[in-house]
Amino acid sequence: MNPEKPDISSLRIARHESDSNSSSGNIWKYLVPLLLIALVTAGFLILRSALSPAAEVETTSASLTYPAQANAVLTANGYVVAQRKAAVASKGTGRLVYLGVEEGDHVVKGQVIGRLEDQDVVAALAKARADMAVAQADSFDATTSLHREQALYDARLASKADLDAAEARYLRTMASIGSARAAVDGAEVALEYTRIRAPFDGTVLTKDADVGEVVAPFAASANSRGAIVSMADMNSLQVEADVSESNITRVRVGQPCEITLDAYPDTRYRGIVHKIVPTADRAKATVLTKVAFTDRDERVLPDMSAKVAFLSSPLSDSAAAAPPKLTIPATALIERDGRSLVLAVGDGVVKEVPVRTGARMGSLVEITEGLSQGETIVNRPPAGLSSGAKVKAR
Repeated sequence: MNPEKPDISSLRIARHESDSNSSSGNIWKYLVPLLLIALVTAGFLILRSALSPAAEVETTSASLTYPAQANAVLTANGYVVAQRKAAVASKGTGRLVYLGVEEGDHVVKGQVIGRLEDQDVVAALAKARADMAVAQADSFDATTSLHREQALYDARLASKADLDAAEARYLRTMASIGSARAAVDGAEVALEYTRIRAPFDGTVLTKDADVGEVVAPFAASANSRGAIVSMADMNSLQVEADVSESNITRVRVGQPCEITLDAYPDTRYRGIVHKIVPTADRAKATVLTKVAFTDRDERVLPDMSAKVAFLSSPLSDSAAAAPPKLTIPATALIERDGRSLVLAVGDGVVKEVPVRTGARMGSLVEITEGLSQGETIVNRPPAGLSSGAKVKAR
């Protein structure tokens, strides 16, 4: 019997699955090397960036500049100082029983601002005045006796000795009056020593003693006070600025100035060079220059720090009132492809920033668009420096 042949018609090779698997294998065969190349390239770039040295550059910042500073020939720092200032003390020694002022009070010349205990001095003055009254009474009696003896002597009713005695008594009483008057003056002076008066019109700056403390000239003892207050004439305020010896030739008496106080950076005061002190500070190699305020308000106080710009020409009213402008050094600008740009620094990396410029202000240039105040930029950028470069400030 012939065996039956097996039916193999149902056996088929799934060529579409084989083709799909073959195609997928081919894709990965090319994709894996490409990914490896990309990873190696990225790692190389990151490593090169991390290992590449940062270029040293000079940096500056965008700042607000007033137009008047365009003609500044020199700037210097200093402090506001009262040219008329005093530590007010007593010429006598005693306990302070009255203090009539405090910090900020305005006083006038001769005003009593303090008083020491004065009972003993008042008693001495009362005794001196009583002695004066006694001397004056004696002088009246002596004068009357002298006139009487003179009349009797003229009528030959009294001797010359009686007349001489009356005249001597009169002279003694006149001398007593002079002595009593001197004693009164001395007691009044001693009483005045217990009155502490303002030496000039001014403002009280500090209070150095309190009621109940002992006040003595020159603070004679460890537990005593020398001055009770310190005061200053606010109309005598000037800025004392140290100018380098090498730049003192740029400064002259009468030169216009612009004064800016650190306390009020948005307010400017006009000034003029009042005096150049004819001596140099050997340690600092500077010359002290005093600048007087042309205009000043009550906000200006002694010992405030100030910046003085010495100008080549006086400030007009319009220039003094002009608002500040955002500026950078002209050396920080770069011209590329017809555009003005700067290299801004952030996190140690530079970035090209297009800017729009305005008017020139001496060595500065106005920036109207692209930067904000305080941004750090590269000054005098070296050739070839571009976005993405690592930098560090010199």
